[in-house]
Amino acid sequence: MPRKNRLPPAAAVVLLLSAVQWVVSEAVAAAAWTSPPYSYATNYISDLGVPDCGTHYQGRTICSPDHTLMNTSFIVQGILFATGVVLLAATLLTGRARRVVVALAAAHAVGFLLVGLFHGSPDGPGYSLALHVGGAAVAILCANTIVILAGSLRSLRLPRAYRVFSIAVGALGLLSEAFVGASTSTAGIFERGGVYSWLLWSAVTGVSLLVRCARRPAGARMPENVPA
Repeated sequence: MPRKNRLPPAAAVVLLLSAVQWVVSEAVAAAAWTSPPYSYATNYISDLGVPDCGTHYQGRTICSPDHTLMNTSFIVQGILFATGVVLLAATLLTGRARRVVVALAAAHAVGFLLVGLFHGSPDGPGYSLALHVGGAAVAILCANTIVILAGSLRSLRLPRAYRVFSIAVGALGLLSEAFVGASTSTAGIFERGGVYSWLLWSAVTGVSLLVRCARRPAGARMPENVPA
């Protein structure tokens, strides 16, 4: 039978926290990198997690004093994003749609676990870079797909503006990631396009849900779900 569900404030908080902790950790790790200065345009995000100072890779000199902070942030983000998405799916979705979203969220979490545990440097074991790149690719693909699904599933009965935003930002994230290797001078920009897409979605979704929870009278419930 169709169910009536409450808005999930816990999911909102978790999603918002996942985005905020990433942005703050990245900014702190980038600021600690002084020789040469870290570039958001040319350096990959993964460079911030490489533990070997002085590593030369693809024309970049890598030295990240706060690599432990960034690698921890990778893992925490994967867990928090997946947790928030699973909480939303458990509350708002049914059937196949729920299973697909939960599977994508789990794959995202595993991907970022690999990203945080295996750094993106050629100086490590041969398998380390492969696991890092593979984990990042899976995590980015799954996260942006989740964002697109959030806008395309009519069963969620979300406002049109939010649906358009979700589909657009997810699609732009995937498109941006496709151009990462186009030029060394813009690699960091395009990579961030593929990552900041779901971070932005997490922040917007979290804030939107918290606002709706604050405005909803006690005891009020969500509209009935319609299986996707």
